Amino acid sequence: MWCRATADGAELDVWVVPGGSRSAVRGEHDGRLRLAVAAPPEDGRANRAVARLIGDLAGVGPHQVQLVRGARSRAKTFRIETARVRDLIERLGASGA
Repeated sequence: MWCRATADGAELDVWVVPGGSRSAVRGEHDGRLRLAVAAPPEDGRANRAVARLIGDLAGVGPHQVQLVRGARSRAKTFRIETARVRDLIERLGASGA
């Protein structure tokens, strides 16, 4: 499962496809939520775009989404500060996963 509860919210495992035509959920890849972002993988721009996309989809501010693992990899883990993990999974699943 690509999303799991933590003490203060959730952790989300994602597979990032940078440099796409637009930012969106694109299904799953190897047990991770596949996210496409328009930003290129340069100077952390794709990571920031993924954090913004996750925040938008989860209904939280960008300061509530933090990169935990995978800064230089397509396989990343983000921590989301939210008490509504079930709502988060339903929203992300409804967005195309």
